[in-house]
Amino acid sequence: MALTKNRKDALSKYDIENLYSMEEASKIVKEMTKVKFDPSVDIAVRLGVDPKKANQMVRGTVSLPHGTGKDVKVLVLCTPDKEKEANDAGADFVGLDEYVDKIKKGWTDVDVIITMPSVMGKVGALGRILGPRGLMPNPKTGTVTMNISQAVTDVKAGKIDFKVDKNGIIHAAIGKASFDANKIADNANELVAALMRLKPSSSKGSYLKSIVLSSTMSPGVKVEPKSIDA
Repeated sequence: MALTKNRKDALSKYDIENLYSMEEASKIVKEMTKVKFDPSVDIAVRLGVDPKKANQMVRGTVSLPHGTGKDVKVLVLCTPDKEKEANDAGADFVGLDEYVDKIKKGWTDVDVIITMPSVMGKVGALGRILGPRGLMPNPKTGTVTMNISQAVTDVKAGKIDFKVDKNGIIHAAIGKASFDANKIADNANELVAALMRLKPSSSKGSYLKSIVLSSTMSPGVKVEPKSIDA
């Protein structure tokens, strides 16, 4: 396949086989991004775990110090007494039965769904729709809580959740290409630090196997795992 002019230009800015520090990789990704929109910056971390084993499942949340750069749409499914709290915190959609019905009909135009324990009976019935889209609320990610206000505030400020996939890889969007390179690096390092804190005791050998940074339409830049001070 012939390389486009932009692709050739991007590849000329670094050695595709080289390993860079997170700060260097962030600068390279920023420099090589030449599109007319503001793409996300993504990180892929391959972990030395076996996700098939319950005691090696890595899942959690992290608050990125500089946010994601994305306007996160939040739906709060709650009882009437919690609606004002949700609205005051900045939720985009607030309610219960009407949104449950909309979701059953296929509506999922949100990024995060937050709910409370007492209505999980209704929300749980939506699992087959929300689960595959990564929208199912979960107490482990702080999206099933009585503190609706704090949950909405955290998500709007840049809190993301992550989960290792079947291949042992964590994928996450950690900013925008318009961010300063140091902010991209800060966000990426914060995620890696969170992964290190969650390292399963049963994981043997190398835990951070590989790290790749990229923007939506750029090639990946390899990061030297040993350069991470986490």
